[in-house]
Amino acid sequence: YVMLLTLSPYTPTYQDRVSPPGVMIRPYLNGFTIAFNVSQPSTWQPYVDSMHRFLAAYDDKVQEEKNIECVSGQYFIQGGNESEEKKACQFKRSLLQTCSGIEDPTFGYSKGQPCILLKMNRIIGYRPGAGVPVRVDCKVQKGNESDLRSVDFYPGNGTFDLMYYPYYGKFTHVNYTSPLVAMHFTDVKKNYLVSIQCSLNGKGIINNLNSDRFLGRIIFTLNIGN
Repeated sequence: YVMLLTLSPYTPTYQDRVSPPGVMIRPYLNGFTIAFNVSQPSTWQPYVDSMHRFLAAYDDKVQEEKNIECVSGQYFIQGGNESEEKKACQFKRSLLQTCSGIEDPTFGYSKGQPCILLKMNRIIGYRPGAGVPVRVDCKVQKGNESDLRSVDFYPGNGTFDLMYYPYYGKFTHVNYTSPLVAMHFTDVKKNYLVSIQCSLNGKGIINNLNSDRFLGRIIFTLNIGN
């Protein structure tokens, strides 16, 4: 009990080696297979609903009320006592453009061109990329490369801006919303199981460890029917 009293609720006691981040996707409903038929809205509507629920915290008005505009391209390092509440940078869903659900409320699912969101796991104090933004790319994990002919990334060129890091923990970084990269699969082979791997790329990132399929990468399957 006495030793527990010496632990800080704000930061880990030892941070001599911060692990590289894992990643996760949204929507995430029935495992890592996203399967639907374009002509049957009942098969893709659950994915759309899940996306809207997830992005509610990223609504532009919500972000403007809770968070601040930050300087792009540099880490947002905040000093002061570790117990002081930290400010969080705005990440508006409008940054996701075609994948924001604003102009197209179906996120492309009604057209057979689904949007999928990728986010890094939160790690207290971690500064990804060592000063250079981490970038996302996607490729066919198994099968013919031509099964995945086109992917668009938002915002920009599919990078996580440095201004959203470091993360200071849930007790002090209360309004923090993780930055996202949207992947818009505009041309995927139809009526076929396409296994896709999307990876983080940057200094200090590990994305090729066979024993951990979530460390620095994510593998999922698209099955889009007519």
